[in-house]
Amino acid sequence: MSIPRAEYPNPQFARADWVNLNGSWDFGFEKAKPGFRFCPDDAAAKQAREAGIYSHQITVPFCPQSTLSGVGYTGFIQRVWYRKTVNIQKNGRRVFLHIGAADYITTLLVNGKPAGRHTGGYTAFCFEITDEVADGENELFLYCEDNEKYPLVPRGKQCEKRESCGCDYTRTTGIWQTVYLEYTPQSYLRSVRLYPDIHAGAVTVFASFCGEANFSCTAFYNGREVGAVAPVRAAGERVFRLALKEVHLWEPGCGRLYDLTFRFGGDTVQSYVGLRQVRMDGMRFLLNEKEVFQRLVLDQGFYPDGIYTAPDEESLVRDIALSMALGFNGARLHQKVFEPRFLYHCDKLGYLVWGEYPNWGLDGSNWQAVPVFLAQWKEALGRDFNHPSIIGWCPFNETWDYRHRRQHGALLAAVYDFTKAFDSTRPCIDTSGNYHVKTDIYDVHDYEGDPAVLRAHYAPLEETGELYDQVNRGGVRQTYKGEPVFLSEYGGIKWESDRSVKSWGYGNDVTTPEAFLKRYVGLTEAITDNRAFFGFCYTQLYDIEQEQNGLYTYRREKKFEDEIYAAIKEANEARK
Repeated sequence: MSIPRAEYPNPQFARADWVNLNGSWDFGFEKAKPGFRFCPDDAAAKQAREAGIYSHQITVPFCPQSTLSGVGYTGFIQRVWYRKTVNIQKNGRRVFLHIGAADYITTLLVNGKPAGRHTGGYTAFCFEITDEVADGENELFLYCEDNEKYPLVPRGKQCEKRESCGCDYTRTTGIWQTVYLEYTPQSYLRSVRLYPDIHAGAVTVFASFCGEANFSCTAFYNGREVGAVAPVRAAGERVFRLALKEVHLWEPGCGRLYDLTFRFGGDTVQSYVGLRQVRMDGMRFLLNEKEVFQRLVLDQGFYPDGIYTAPDEESLVRDIALSMALGFNGARLHQKVFEPRFLYHCDKLGYLVWGEYPNWGLDGSNWQAVPVFLAQWKEALGRDFNHPSIIGWCPFNETWDYRHRRQHGALLAAVYDFTKAFDSTRPCIDTSGNYHVKTDIYDVHDYEGDPAVLRAHYAPLEETGELYDQVNRGGVRQTYKGEPVFLSEYGGIKWESDRSVKSWGYGNDVTTPEAFLKRYVGLTEAITDNRAFFGFCYTQLYDIEQEQNGLYTYRREKKFEDEIYAAIKEANEARK
């Protein structure tokens, strides 16, 4: 049987010496009980392992709620456990177990011994297991606890109710990205952060090392060597300047990536970089000092058979291709940290994306949310910092007051400050839609269905600099201070593709393809005609379960005739 999702999961930091552990694992799970709270300790994991209850074989990396996993249980699950026996030959090497993502608290036992724990459902993590394994057969046991109802757990769009409803969908528990072993020499390259300089035609490399050895870096463009850092002794953390003999800028629709080879002693890592710069200039968004109008679509990263996990790499590429075919030049990656392989294809294709965290479910009125969120957000920033396709960060989305308790403004301000300290090269939106506290960009969500009314809402912005605020009339909760403006959610025009479920979307009065197109074009022109906006984001690219306001069906099939799609593309591209 072939290994599902067999490709290397992170092309930005790839080693040749690795083993993909996707495929069949022994699996067991426990349904949710009232009042469940987390108990993340080694004793609970050991108890589950020793009980030996493996009711299923599961296909990793698909979550148990998905049909591709072979389990397909969509009720509430509070605990899951996985077991697999693997052959390991150390041969003097270090051994690491990598997990692309597992929701929510994951404990690892290796041959029955505790080997690591991670909290957070959306970011990659790894454990060094060199001392826990021996040459030959070894048992890996992974134990995950999940509770999307707990108010300090960011759940994103995972539904808190048993059945999906509104704009919340089927939950994901446990492993949902690739699991793999990786071998390194005793001295190895821990990480790199890349700072491209379009004016100097160079890249500054911040490298972190384990041990001491000679370090070098070589850059290639279309197979030609175009720059190098000569071998130099290195340890700890060092900064290097990689000068490039040829300058090829990363631009929308043109990825133009440089391949990089890092060598540190016996460790070799393959990577890449895009030469590009982003910044705001007044009301304009500049990429490589040229104004670019952001024509974005909302992409939530759900799949009918895999839920959070794409069934194959081709599905990742297809979503980008479907978007670009309609004249979009990027996407808001909404309420989910997308897998590195998707971002890799965004990088290759020159596709603009915003990095967002799935904050829904986190009690934004509680000060205890600060350490919970910062720890997970830091992992997302660190993992994805080098992607040229990411042109901005948005840690929160629609921070409505949590169950009648007011949003904790200091949380948003602290996360904004942390984000800018971590990455000063990209703009940051503190919270998409509302309620803004401290932000580089003042974005708004407006699902007004009448194009004339939408146009009237924002005409004063262009004429006098006054911004209509549909969620904050009176200016009590947030105040517009002249920041650049982005209409980052609009449209959401309901068009049913599956009448077997109670569908959800914005408006029930669009009943013909012609009416759909008229509304789409009218709403989009109301934005593109307004020079005060630097971009838009239409909701959304495809249907998800009962939310049927996508431009395609959940299975990415066409909803309309080609003439409708051609007119949508023309409207999108009216402003470059």
